[in-house]
Amino acid sequence: MQVRTSISALTLTLLALCSGQVMAQDSAGPKTREQVKNELKEAIRKGNMPANDQTGRMLNEVNPSAYPPKPVVPCKTREQVKAELEEAKRTGNMMAPGESGCLLNEVNPSAYPPKPVVPCKTREQVKAELAEAQRTGNMPANSETGCLLKDMYPDLYPKK
Repeated sequence: MQVRTSISALTLTLLALCSGQVMAQDSAGPKTREQVKNELKEAIRKGNMPANDQTGRMLNEVNPSAYPPKPVVPCKTREQVKAELEEAKRTGNMMAPGESGCLLNEVNPSAYPPKPVVPCKTREQVKAELAEAQRTGNMPANSETGCLLKDMYPDLYPKK
């Protein structure tokens, strides 16, 4: 029982260390006080603040006439929709009738043009990627924690 407890404690410690390092990475860095104040002013102006009605709605949703309207996203034209439908019919990218959940080109592939073949990576490219991952530690440390080798053993791998 003592061994199981110590293994559990060790596992939790490793998970806490790995998650702390991941959470600590902030690419933009901390925001200044002025940036936060400006973001707050903008949110108040646009009504992007939670309303106090326990529904989770924003103020601009509760009272839309009190705030500037949201920008309108242009819709597709009728011609664009028709063109997409014709393309889907031609390639078979439409749901087949019934409850199978398959596309027409999956049910009857000979009736539709073949899908374009995407070029795969060469063996040399894969080997180069593996060598780079091994060099930088961008490989899973084990199957339990999900941490990378560079996170568990930072002294063994080059810094960025």
